[in-house]
Amino acid sequence: MSAARPQIDDPFGGGFPAGDEFELTPQALAANPNRPDLQPPAPPLGVSEPLFGEADAFEPADPLASPEDGYEPLAAAPGPAVRPPTGAEAAHQAPIPRITVHIFCQKSSTAALVDQASRDRRLARASTLVRPGGLAAAVEFYQNEPTPSLVVVECTEPKEVLLGLLDSLAEVCDPGTKVIVVGAANDIALYRELMRRGVSEYLTPPLQPLQLISAITTLYSDPTAPFTGRQVAFVGVKGGSGASTISHNFAFALSERMQANTVMVDCDLAFGTAGLDFNQDPLQGVANALNQPDRLDSTLLERMMVRCNERLSLFAAPASLDEDYDFPAEAYEEVVGKIRSTAPFVVLDLPHLWSGWMRRLLLSSDDVVLVATPDLASLRNGKNLIDLLRAHRPNDSAPRLVLNQVGAPGRPEIPVKDFGEALGVVPALVLPFDPKLFGKAANNGQMISEVSAKSKASEGIDYLAQLISRRDPVRVAKRGGLSSLFRR
Repeated sequence: MSAARPQIDDPFGGGFPAGDEFELTPQALAANPNRPDLQPPAPPLGVSEPLFGEADAFEPADPLASPEDGYEPLAAAPGPAVRPPTGAEAAHQAPIPRITVHIFCQKSSTAALVDQASRDRRLARASTLVRPGGLAAAVEFYQNEPTPSLVVVECTEPKEVLLGLLDSLAEVCDPGTKVIVVGAANDIALYRELMRRGVSEYLTPPLQPLQLISAITTLYSDPTAPFTGRQVAFVGVKGGSGASTISHNFAFALSERMQANTVMVDCDLAFGTAGLDFNQDPLQGVANALNQPDRLDSTLLERMMVRCNERLSLFAAPASLDEDYDFPAEAYEEVVGKIRSTAPFVVLDLPHLWSGWMRRLLLSSDDVVLVATPDLASLRNGKNLIDLLRAHRPNDSAPRLVLNQVGAPGRPEIPVKDFGEALGVVPALVLPFDPKLFGKAANNGQMISEVSAKSKASEGIDYLAQLISRRDPVRVAKRGGLSSLFRR
């Protein structure tokens, strides 16, 4: 179900004062008082229950792995240590349920922010209504109207006026309605007072769309729900670009170099090569799960997956033409959702095709990696995919672009710099044409790092794993010298 666009009863030009845009600076975001250590104490004596209901993002620079004039195919050099994602970036873990959200804004900048947030994929099932007038307008509106699941009100008035209007809003709010207040004062005492009165969250400017989305997600998150891992989708913009090989090696790098538990899911049911690349021949896999998505539980998932190493599990494709594999998009979403509860990272190897389930998995992924070769067909297809992702994922990180098979002898190519400029994306990684290395790894059922750990391709894939996982590689100490004398 697509997200409902906000309905505006009155033009914002007449309902909001001009010149009130917030300054969106990372330094100001750190001043937000919404911290776990500021949880309010129990309500004071005389207040038996609250007035209301129950109570970029970091983006490391993507290096362009080629000179401006001509290029030498190189893997991007590993950058500095990458810090973990912020709380706003973690909003991917819990999509918001089917609720109705009414938002009363005072400023045009807040209305624009709400409009951007309402088009986010995490709010796809929520219905959003935007009105001007702020908290005072909300009090007047609900005199004769029922309150929805969530009310977000903006109020830039002084503390006394804000608290008085909140008391009036509490008198007309239905039981169970949650309230988020967007204020102007970064005041801890005010924050605690609002919490005592039953306000669910208090946000202060400057605001970002992910802040609002994260606040709503936190309110409706189920503490008993299973953990949700990060979903990373790899797709080739053209057949034969090498997306499957890179996704398999990426998953291996996550498990070995980043020491992260990872599940590799081969979604190319008819022609998938994950089983070959990992030298595995499982009896069950993705097709079995899609046949019975309702019956999947942790025990059955464990049986269907095969262990490739201590931290990497494989959900293989049958790679057979005996069936048509005509599964609905809902089955793919349900199966992938359950797989995400088993590991911090789930890597999807998506085939080069276009269908309803393919589109849903691509748009619902936390990170998307497009693999292309430096030719005209890849340029056209890559442009179409990037435009689609930007339109439907306005608050997510931009898709990563990997240019593969660069420098093939005798093949005319579009220069790396020109390719990236045409797409408006700086390639995250440029991999050289190395048929001997990749062919040996494929024929042996090994990963690139197992064949040649010091190769440019291996170092580049490790860098990509570090970039997306936001983790530092774990260095395994090697024993040597006298220590080997005492080993048993």
